[in-house]
Amino acid sequence: MQNDKKLLLGDDAVAQAAIDAGLSGIYAYPGTPSTEIMEFVQKSPDARRRNIHRQWSANEKTAVEEALGLSYVGKRSMVCMKHVGLNVAADAFINAAMTGVNGGLILVVADDPSMHSSQNEQDSRFYGKFAMIPVFEPSCQQEAYDMVFEAYALSEKYAVPVMMRLTTRMAHSRSGVSRRTLQDENSRSLPENPSRFILLPVNARRQYKNLLALQARFSEASLRSTFNQYMDGPDKSLGIVACGIAYNYLLENFENQNCPYPVVKIAQYPVPSELIQNMAATVKKILVLEEGYPFVEEQLNGIISNHYAVSGRLDGTLPRDGELSPDLAGKALGLTSRSVFPVSDSTVPRPPALCRGCGHIDMFSCISEVMKEIPDGLVFSDIGCYTLGALPPFSAIVSCVDMGASITMAKGASDGGVPVAAGVIGDSTFTHSGMTGLLDCILEKTPVTIIIGDNSTAAMTGGQDSSAYGRIEKICLGLGVEEDHLQVLTSLKKYHQENMEKLKKELLYQGVSVVVFRRECVQVAARRVRKG
Repeated sequence: MQNDKKLLLGDDAVAQAAIDAGLSGIYAYPGTPSTEIMEFVQKSPDARRRNIHRQWSANEKTAVEEALGLSYVGKRSMVCMKHVGLNVAADAFINAAMTGVNGGLILVVADDPSMHSSQNEQDSRFYGKFAMIPVFEPSCQQEAYDMVFEAYALSEKYAVPVMMRLTTRMAHSRSGVSRRTLQDENSRSLPENPSRFILLPVNARRQYKNLLALQARFSEASLRSTFNQYMDGPDKSLGIVACGIAYNYLLENFENQNCPYPVVKIAQYPVPSELIQNMAATVKKILVLEEGYPFVEEQLNGIISNHYAVSGRLDGTLPRDGELSPDLAGKALGLTSRSVFPVSDSTVPRPPALCRGCGHIDMFSCISEVMKEIPDGLVFSDIGCYTLGALPPFSAIVSCVDMGASITMAKGASDGGVPVAAGVIGDSTFTHSGMTGLLDCILEKTPVTIIIGDNSTAAMTGGQDSSAYGRIEKICLGLGVEEDHLQVLTSLKKYHQENMEKLKKELLYQGVSVVVFRRECVQVAARRVRKG
């Protein structure tokens, strides 16, 4: 036995458990709040000694497919992403539930309620239900660690991928975690029925029937899971369903964590209907505490008779948006809110801003000044540090929708008659999902200018390696950008006038042009200097 206890983030606990459970490869694209899982494995001495694959993928879809390939040859794999990354990976993810797996495969998705660093706060549990696979949602870091072992066992027992859902507070808070014995990696082996990975209609129909047949077993596993519990209480005026970290929020409202009401704790899905039915038979009304959408709350009508009063996010007892918290749980229980320190009137909120010395400042200074001379022009943006170009003093961009959309929205605007349409995209985002949009522009000879802010890293998520590093010019030329209309500029104030002239020339060109503003991220440069 390891017999050592570590103070770990929720992300770290998942990563450590995967290593200890015999992981052979982890695949991911950086995205808060999931990034630290891959980074923990990359720094792990055990992972280095075992030569566990631990390099970033170009995007979330490629990550899922790479992990599925590793699973195909019998090895245990893990895929990590934030919630919106699952939209990118959905094609491979949904079909992986149909093909099934060989070696255990866990897909870890970190949701971001309250949108601390995201475009939306979608709830990934719906994706798990949509794919009809088991989903785990830990209530604490120790449970997150232990769940990884159970998830791999379940994945290999039923030959299906398994999802683990984290949320921001679980991913980024710390607690003591006791480790288990380090397991050996799986031996390489091929699936007994390799045809199930060939989703021709004749095979896909068979695989779909097999997946449907497993649903009763998944429900039974959830019902018997030690992570799901029904805890009786003396006060039957209310029954509580608490999911994942919401269970901790519930207990924080009671002295010594002694909740007087009956509670069904859910940390493994499908929803354990029998536990809820047992509680419902003894209580007068039910409160559902869950982080994210009313996922369980919406399912209760099919589990218990509709004469029960059910409260939660749907009826306004809890806010429909934003993070859950111990205070919100206490308010829903009718408890007096704990006192908080008021924010002083003299406290002025500070809006986010680009780092001092950031190359994007020089890039947006050029864009803003040039676009003042082109009043009918529009600049669409992507997701990254450079999205701050929407704020003063630049106010240079008109959009931020999803990764890659800067290029394709600029194309659509040009198709609609906008005389000068440009897209601003980062280097890492360009290789994540911008290349195909650029290809569309090239194939149709659309008059657009693609501005790539190349800071040689995935800066917004902490400075991870960029798949675009040293490759942007070759990629653009390979896709068909004319060499005369591929400009590489240095993002420095001393080149401002020269950069403006070159940018304006390309913006007015009636064809596809690419302008790369290049300067290393100042934070990455500082770390490199500190390391010598």
